[in-house]
Amino acid sequence: MRVLQFYRTYLPDTHGGVEEAIHQICLATGELGVEHRIVTMAPVREVEILERPEATVIRVPIQAEPASCSMGLEAFRVYREQAEWADLIQIHYPWPFADLVHLLSGCRKPVVVTYHSDIIRQRALERLYAPLRWLFFRHVARFVATSPDYAGSSRLLQRAKQPVEVIPLGLCPESYPPASAEALAQVESDFGSDFFLFIGVLRYYKGLRYLVEAAAETGLPVVIAGRGPEEKRLREQADALGADNLMFAGFVSDEVKQGLMAKARAIVFPSCERSEAFGVTLLEGQLHSLPLITCDIGTGTSYVNRHGETGLVVPPCDPHALAQAMRNLEQAPEQARDMGKAGRERLDNVFAGSQVGAHYLALYQQLLGSEPVQNPTNNR
Repeated sequence: MRVLQFYRTYLPDTHGGVEEAIHQICLATGELGVEHRIVTMAPVREVEILERPEATVIRVPIQAEPASCSMGLEAFRVYREQAEWADLIQIHYPWPFADLVHLLSGCRKPVVVTYHSDIIRQRALERLYAPLRWLFFRHVARFVATSPDYAGSSRLLQRAKQPVEVIPLGLCPESYPPASAEALAQVESDFGSDFFLFIGVLRYYKGLRYLVEAAAETGLPVVIAGRGPEEKRLREQADALGADNLMFAGFVSDEVKQGLMAKARAIVFPSCERSEAFGVTLLEGQLHSLPLITCDIGTGTSYVNRHGETGLVVPPCDPHALAQAMRNLEQAPEQARDMGKAGRERLDNVFAGSQVGAHYLALYQQLLGSEPVQNPTNNR
């Protein structure tokens, strides 16, 4: 079985949640005999082919990026050629350019859309885009939401005429090797241990301004790892508040990331907008048996993190509630350890890559008419 994945960016150029989700889907289904190719936009001068363990990646030159929507004329040709190779297409939404590319390709292969998020910020542009989107949606065989929370709260998914499956994101634990002694020593030297950890792209919807305030209020050690458009503003805010306990790690390698997870007290994930549909970092934290702190924004973050069981869930945009949750975990280490253990169990029971891969394989087989789906969702 041959599946073509299509998204606006991918590893190694960027390291966000959708990129890791595609990576894990390819790994998990690859173990079951699915062959993947990934067509993506990249900062290259000409089309490049990159062989990775999970898939062949076809990198197409970016020519424009209006409102973070990567575009390039070569994508029309490359997509059409790769769609001929594929049995099935999997497109990762939102990316308006993908809608246009598919519609003009003439492709009649089954299309699965993994629906990662509503369009939140570009409201005016979304109104202009809506006719194209609904035309594209008519060509979709199946939508996949990454949590029952998002499936039940997205107005677009509720209006979709095609069936909506729920298949959560997942992790293949073997794709995360333990931190080396060198990485652990580096983290210990640079940041100490028992800190609250955020890892991700520093975007507006991550709610990090509230984490900066909470760090200043509590005085507890906090590490923010990653880069992004909010970095300068966050550093200036931390300086203004005198939050010397807040440390910025910048972009970190996968090895150092594992070291940070191994040394952390908890994951703190203060995302405050529906643009944060799931949070792969939360699964990575559960892989390390870390308790989680998240905000209740009606998305998959509260599906991953169950309040009082795997961590704490607080109201969004509330630095004082965030600070109190941090204090609670710091002052009750045994409870925090129990939450971390429960989180690892939830990862193994609900978000294991093997389960997610089996669900996707069943869906692919159904759409290709080779085998009916047997309970393809997991809504626990």
